[in-house]
Amino acid sequence: MTEAPAIVVLTTLPTAAEAKAFVRRLVEQRVVACGTVLGDVTSIYRWQGAIEEAGETQVILKTRQDRWDALQAAVQASHPYDVPELLAVPVASGLGAYLEWVATETTADEGEDA
Repeated sequence: MTEAPAIVVLTTLPTAAEAKAFVRRLVEQRVVACGTVLGDVTSIYRWQGAIEEAGETQVILKTRQDRWDALQAAVQASHPYDVPELLAVPVASGLGAYLEWVATETTADEGEDA
């Protein structure tokens, strides 16, 4: 299998329960190999002209660059925020076996759409 470059994608969700359900859907759809739900964070940001502060749950997603469009579509279809954080960071290097696992888990099984 030719490996596409891996990426790490950051997002946040309102609660840990929502984050876990969200990550599970993305793994089931094979758009990510893994999602790590980090826990409670506080985000301070400007939204519609006002400074806001909100508790959120940080999520780190691991996937391949060539799954970006599918991931973006899946996020836009089911993320609860109007404008969700979705930032991709290229992986410069990593453990070969782990990167191979990411590639395998984000490739469709026979009969599935990747």
